[in-house]
Amino acid sequence: MAMRRMFNKLVSILKSTSHPHHDGLVKLKSTFRGRLISPKCSTERYRRSRVISLLGPPKRPTPISSEFFKLISPSTYKYILNQPEACRRRNPFLALMIPTAPDGIDYRNSVRKTWGQSNLIPNITVVRLFYVGIPANNADRRIQEGLEKESEHYGDIIQMDFLDSYYNLTIKTMMIMNWLATHCRSASFAMKIDADVFLNVPYLVNYLVAQGRSTLRDFITGSVIKDGRPRRSQNSKWYLPEHVYPEAFFPPYVSGAGYVFSIDLAKKISWASKFARPVPLEDVYVGLCLRVLGIKPAYAQTLFPLRNLFEVRRLKYERCTFANYILITGFTPRQLINIWHDFQNARLSC
Repeated sequence: MAMRRMFNKLVSILKSTSHPHHDGLVKLKSTFRGRLISPKCSTERYRRSRVISLLGPPKRPTPISSEFFKLISPSTYKYILNQPEACRRRNPFLALMIPTAPDGIDYRNSVRKTWGQSNLIPNITVVRLFYVGIPANNADRRIQEGLEKESEHYGDIIQMDFLDSYYNLTIKTMMIMNWLATHCRSASFAMKIDADVFLNVPYLVNYLVAQGRSTLRDFITGSVIKDGRPRRSQNSKWYLPEHVYPEAFFPPYVSGAGYVFSIDLAKKISWASKFARPVPLEDVYVGLCLRVLGIKPAYAQTLFPLRNLFEVRRLKYERCTFANYILITGFTPRQLINIWHDFQNARLSC
């Protein structure tokens, strides 16, 4: 009865809300209790599908086909470079997992010189690892040879034999989850983070410690997006055709620029991938896996003033402004190094 009252209330709210694309609703496809609605679906069915999207999926998810699961299954790919000892005997508080392009040595070096430094915080172990696939132009052996030398020197590169491309970021992310679940279970937290961002590591560590034990299980936080919709224009970088994702809305997810999660979620998200059909948007796909698990991402923000601690917009650098954020996006390697050098004075001046 409680669920019925919630359903009726949501339907009432949706009926009173106009939709900016009302005339185009008959063209949309969506899912309703796991069944595909006809392209001729009515506006009422669209509203009901939106309600179901808000309420979540059925309690017993349906496994995806073996063909789709093979795309993201760890058994499909092999390690070329690995660092299986990176977390063992160290019990890291935080494992930073940083996807980069195979030829992205400038970004990797900028991270090593800034927020990815070892021993950045006394008595807090933070592990830094870069994750790559194979170069798109595999005929150019110089990129691969450079990676192997870099890995030998720094011991922080993991590589698997999938093609490294923007549209394979979902594969890369799921391989990261599998690596964490296999080789880094002793960590407390992990963070998937891009290499072109500013990360305030001391603020992040203090924030996680302040949250208490509630964050040690089923916890994920970042810049939460709760009203995302698939882009249907083929001109969009994030184009997602209806046959790949027929629903009208995404479940809540965290921006892929950077998100932090309790280490237990690595194994759980890997398991949930058996029930979530792959999409080429890796952050949305993690959200689909969280929906299978019944886990909602937590907001990371301050109330006074109201501020999202994971800022996915580019902000002009100002030392004391950056001191009040965990993450800010959009920097070149040189910009990141210059900012970091000045930011070291924030503890004394802000």
